[in-house]
Amino acid sequence: MKRYFILLSITLYQIMLWSVNVHAGQFFERNNLAIDGYDPVAYFTEQKPVKGSTQFRSDFEGSTFQFVSAAHRDAFALNPAKYTPQYGGYCAYGTAKGYKATIDPAAFTVVGDKLYLNYSETVRSRWLSDIPGYIQKADVNWPEVQKQTIVKE
Repeated sequence: MKRYFILLSITLYQIMLWSVNVHAGQFFERNNLAIDGYDPVAYFTEQKPVKGSTQFRSDFEGSTFQFVSAAHRDAFALNPAKYTPQYGGYCAYGTAKGYKATIDPAAFTVVGDKLYLNYSETVRSRWLSDIPGYIQKADVNWPEVQKQTIVKE
């Protein structure tokens, strides 16, 4: 009987985790914030990652983004597609390889007015070796990768 309850508990826990993944936001989130709370507009205006403030937030497609200022928040609200990272903010290199991976907000590239994030600076170095090729692969892979519920840490 004890073994039955243990198995039942494990099964219920797995179902709970699965349902959380299914209802997750459109974008990579850590601490319930898209792109780990970094301001997506700052990548374009400051050319560097800047942690957003809890004072300036905006929800978009089920995810909460933070910004350094009301001006950044308002610019985002006017045109979110311009500022949101490609591939849901998951690692662009990972997407090119066919899987979702977490990101380091400092490992980024802006190419053709689009923001691409990577898992780490090391992965970003690989990404930089063939950006057009990796973008092409990631664009093809994203519709399937987007459906994945497992994210490589």
